[in-house]
Amino acid sequence: MRISWIVVCTLALGACKSSSPPEEAASETEPEQAVVAEQAEPAEPAPGEPPAAEQPDTAASAQAASPVATPDPEAPADVAAPPGDAKRTRSGLASMVLKKGKGKGRPDRLDTVTIEYTGWTTDGAVFDSSARHGQPIEVRLTHVIPGLAEGIQLMAPGEKRRLWIPGKLAYGEEGSGEAPSPAQPLGMLVFDVELLGFEEAPKVPEAPKDVAKIPADAERSDSGLAWRVLEEGVGTEHPIDTSVVEIKYTMWTADGEVVDSSVLRGGPDTVGISRLIPGWTEAMKLMVEGERRLFWIPEDLAFQGAPHRPAGLVVVDVTLVQIRRDMHQVR
Repeated sequence: MRISWIVVCTLALGACKSSSPPEEAASETEPEQAVVAEQAEPAEPAPGEPPAAEQPDTAASAQAASPVATPDPEAPADVAAPPGDAKRTRSGLASMVLKKGKGKGRPDRLDTVTIEYTGWTTDGAVFDSSARHGQPIEVRLTHVIPGLAEGIQLMAPGEKRRLWIPGKLAYGEEGSGEAPSPAQPLGMLVFDVELLGFEEAPKVPEAPKDVAKIPADAERSDSGLAWRVLEEGVGTEHPIDTSVVEIKYTMWTADGEVVDSSVLRGGPDTVGISRLIPGWTEAMKLMVEGERRLFWIPEDLAFQGAPHRPAGLVVVDVTLVQIRRDMHQVR
């Protein structure tokens, strides 16, 4: 199935740990950590790429024309603002059930969902719809804008909801700058979403006990990267900047939330180490094949305050399975 323009295509990171559905309340909290970008095919992103400004996405422009917002005479009457009886969560998301579901359970943050949807701006213009793709959309919730991911976690299979998603949980607030594209308008967005079903994610490893801060016995580099060797490797060759490697990994935030894991892809990932966040690139060049290390990567070597990316320290448990000598390397 084709993934819509609402899908995340950068890094493998915008994920949170699998958890129960967000609690509906009147108070407000910070948005979930995820970003959106354009993607026309369901290709998995590389783990730990630098912020999007440093890695411009060209896949969508090469494969599909950007949707254009068009007036919709059938836009909801309440598209401009949520009505008073809409339910609200602490993040600021508002929603209203349009059709009750009949299925059991609700998806978690790492699960893959199948949905049909239409998205409007508050002036009633359609900017995206699963109908434009000719079929329902199948996507992992870590790959959609934070407000949409939060709203879908409230739903049971078969349920249809209207979601009013503030700009801070989507592409940004109005007045914060130029919209990334016509498919990514700023300000509040409104979605009608029907959850057709979901597939539970594989179980990922639990966070290490010392995930919250760098332990005193960890080794450190001059850059601030810290690590602990968990399993010794073999050989003496280390990856270089142009190396392509196979790795098994799980990454967490300092509060123990899963950012991403190769477990979710069913096996090791193959990636050029230059595409990783700076601290992870440095980390890989310390390792040999078969070695497993736990790395603590400070914010200035990780996502550096990029919007909707994990803030602060991140921790990655990584095994270097293989340096791919069958792929081109430049020394």
